[in-house]
Amino acid sequence: MDEVMRILVLGADGYLGWPTALYLSDHGHEVAVLDNFARRGYDTELGVRSLVPIESFADRVEAWRQVSGKRLTSYVGDLTDPEFTKATIAGFRPDAVVHFAEQRAAPYSMIDQAHAVYTQTNNVVGTLNLLYAIAETDPAIHLVKLGTMGEYGTPNIDIEEGWLEITHNGRTDRMLYPKRPGSFYHLSKVHDSHNIEFACRIWGLRATDLNQGVVYGQQTPQTVLDPRLATRFDYDAVFGTVLNRFVIQAVLGHPLTVYGTGGQTRGLIDIRDTAECIRIACENPAAAGEFRVFNQMTQSLSVEQIAKTVAAAYPGDVQVEYLDNPRVESENHYYNAVHTSLEKLGLQPHLLSDTLIESLFDVVEQNRDRIELDAMRPVVHWRRQSNPSSAVAVAQ
Repeated sequence: MDEVMRILVLGADGYLGWPTALYLSDHGHEVAVLDNFARRGYDTELGVRSLVPIESFADRVEAWRQVSGKRLTSYVGDLTDPEFTKATIAGFRPDAVVHFAEQRAAPYSMIDQAHAVYTQTNNVVGTLNLLYAIAETDPAIHLVKLGTMGEYGTPNIDIEEGWLEITHNGRTDRMLYPKRPGSFYHLSKVHDSHNIEFACRIWGLRATDLNQGVVYGQQTPQTVLDPRLATRFDYDAVFGTVLNRFVIQAVLGHPLTVYGTGGQTRGLIDIRDTAECIRIACENPAAAGEFRVFNQMTQSLSVEQIAKTVAAAYPGDVQVEYLDNPRVESENHYYNAVHTSLEKLGLQPHLLSDTLIESLFDVVEQNRDRIELDAMRPVVHWRRQSNPSSAVAVAQ
């Protein structure tokens, strides 16, 4: 790193925002952290909790100061408040803004109308306020936005990194890659991408859209320094990942439950690589007026392949069980996504390995008394019901 950057991490109390903030701080940058604690509120609403206990935001920030000797400037507020957003950007004057501050669960957005509307309002309006705050404070501020590979859906052609060159009726142009997302959450991310591209093209902002794959792992070199620095381990049916569910089921001696055929294929990335990708993006900013898209993933695996990887890594006997799929999605499809840009900038990826999975087995074993089996049962169905239950009833 040639120079210290001022980096504001939005959504810094979350699963990825917290370890990313620590990673950037540990690499010598001056970091500010912001959150509105909505993620903790979702747990209360749904009656679930992280498998690994999580300290309060203030205690986490103080723990990092004690462990590393480095200070995190902290802000508490909501991006849907335009005055707060503008004041924060103007007050901290960041070189880069890392934007994690969105409702990030597809199942949550599909519970009912209220959750769909909340997800799109929170995500799209918050990002719009952020774009205006950057434009009015300093258009040179680099926005690093966490998107998702789910924006693309599962097209029957290769997935390029954000842009596609097409020829139609003898004429050629470069346009944003067509999107076909599978939930109202993923749709909100598509709307974000279009709004950010517009702001870059019209206002001359600079932005990197990181279309991230499914993240796995719970530990980074920074979070393991003190138990108070731990990040979340979500395994419930709404916010949990399939890998986390499989690891818990293996430790408990239960069958690994694969939805449908298990042919659903997605991009994956190690939590350590997520933090490194964001550091790389911040330290190598987009040009003025550029909307740059990187596919932030390191490999692709099917759900069935993930289950078999977990089963093979676990030292005991593990069975795989196939269940009806509560989602509306293609279970057998073509999937080939380009992801070379970050590696060209220096990313040296970790791949899903037995070593990582074994560390997750240890995390689960140490916290097995906190496992709530009912939390893993699928409760949200993609197809709209004629007489939907209330949000709380559906969630529980």
